[in-house]
Amino acid sequence: MGLQTDDFQYIIDAKSRKEHVVNTLYFCEHEPVFTIGNHGNDSNLLISETLLKERGISLYRTNRGGDITYHGPGQITGYPVFDLEYFKMGLRQYVETLEEIIIHFLSVYDIQGQRMAGATGVWIEPETERARKIAAIGVKSSRFVTMHGFALNINTDLNYFSLIHPCGFIDKGVTSLAAELRNAIDIDKCKMQLVKIFMKFFSQV
Repeated sequence: MGLQTDDFQYIIDAKSRKEHVVNTLYFCEHEPVFTIGNHGNDSNLLISETLLKERGISLYRTNRGGDITYHGPGQITGYPVFDLEYFKMGLRQYVETLEEIIIHFLSVYDIQGQRMAGATGVWIEPETERARKIAAIGVKSSRFVTMHGFALNINTDLNYFSLIHPCGFIDKGVTSLAAELRNAIDIDKCKMQLVKIFMKFFSQV
């Protein structure tokens, strides 16, 4: 978090001085943690903070958009710290581009990722009773500079999601690439694939 926050402020300050900025994409795998966004509802956390501590799970309230979600091992959390003006892109288009990048990534594994009306992120079979989310998206922006980003479930332990209403939904499932393919996935390979796709969509990074 500290690195992206520092970069976020650096780009804002550099833009105010009309200096050249460097866009950066961070990937990480967190230790088990729940994060709640600006408009999140604490009632979507289904376990007490005392029990969270006993289980070794952290809880943070963040300044990104969206509700509550989980981050942990086996999940790629991506933090693009980008100057959207550099890419001539607005915030809505940026979020849609993140979704499209993940949809392209899933297609490499013959999985059809889709959008769901009124719900940011990437879903599988969104218009069915089996709708399940594979990637959550929550961003913050200021002066068209972004931070936070996406969480893509690769080999994620999905049991953690039973402790929350993921992204505020009470009637939708959560999945991972490993769950869909019924096999563990090389997460480092996934990161390299994502970088290549990012470079296609953000060719000036």
